[in-house]
Amino acid sequence: MRNAEVSCQAMNLKQLSENLGLSQTTVSRALNGYPEVSESTRKRVELAAQQGNYRPNMRAMSLATGKAMTIGHIIPVATQSDVVNPVFAEFVAGASQTYSQFGYELMLRFAESKDEESTYRSIVAKHAVDGVIVHSPMREDSRLALLKEIGLPFVVHGRVCDTNEEYNWIDMNNRSAFKQATQLLIDLGHKNIALVNGQESLSFAWLRRLGFLDALHENGLTHNPSLMASDELTETHGYQTATKMLASDHAPSAFLVSSYVVALGVRHAISQAGLAIGKDISVIIHDDALSYFDNSGAVPQFTSTRSSVREAGILAAEMLLKQIDEPELYPQTKLLKSHLIMGSSTGPYRAQLSTLV
Repeated sequence: MRNAEVSCQAMNLKQLSENLGLSQTTVSRALNGYPEVSESTRKRVELAAQQGNYRPNMRAMSLATGKAMTIGHIIPVATQSDVVNPVFAEFVAGASQTYSQFGYELMLRFAESKDEESTYRSIVAKHAVDGVIVHSPMREDSRLALLKEIGLPFVVHGRVCDTNEEYNWIDMNNRSAFKQATQLLIDLGHKNIALVNGQESLSFAWLRRLGFLDALHENGLTHNPSLMASDELTETHGYQTATKMLASDHAPSAFLVSSYVVALGVRHAISQAGLAIGKDISVIIHDDALSYFDNSGAVPQFTSTRSSVREAGILAAEMLLKQIDEPELYPQTKLLKSHLIMGSSTGPYRAQLSTLV
């Protein structure tokens, strides 16, 4: 009767351990993939957990393992708009999937720029987290040295351009992706190409700028500073920037845009100017394969450089948990490929465009 009652309710770690005749530490380590647990024991524990409807008690796991069983995502207030960005949400969804699988929880916290160092030191002093994911890395970023000093395991989503430090990171090949996209537009006959970018103090946007310039210069084209704009990745940024550029004396025949959200504003500006995307104006975007903004289909709406940010979240979380379990592990890095996906938003340069704008 007792076993029947347990199977109908969520079994805790103590009950599961008693049923198996194993210590709580061994059971916890088996469920969390520790290498010192034999494969036969792991399978036995996993089967018993499934049959017993086991649900991990975070406090019990923390006591058994000596860990907080929590991963921190500390967001600087200066970039807190990232939190409402679908790219951030998609990344966290992927990371959370991994945390849940291994019995970890996620802690999200904002930090004033002037208090960011004290925020990290505080969570270490309180043993609040076992590691952190660093978001929105800058071209120069003091967080690397700080986190190493205080001994907090971390993985950077992106890379810090101006550093010789060795650290854990996962990133998309921003520079080569935007070079490839720009080359496609040049091959289609476009010379006046606009770059609508993110904030170029951030590494990802700076690398995309460099890729854009690489392609122009390799094809003997001179970049026009008036056709390069950087700001937060919002629809407003896209709309206002494209409206201004299309009304200028050197209106672009093509746009390279740093996100789907920004492209919505660019699309509005193009339509408002009485032009057609893919015919009068070409547009290439970066597509993070977002759940909410779908750019899939037999013929996607936008030609894009595509890379799954959800996959990046999963892999970053796995990398961090491995670093937590193996502190002596040499820093790991992962550069994800992007794929150039042809859509309906690109076409050959039309010489008569100048008479339309």
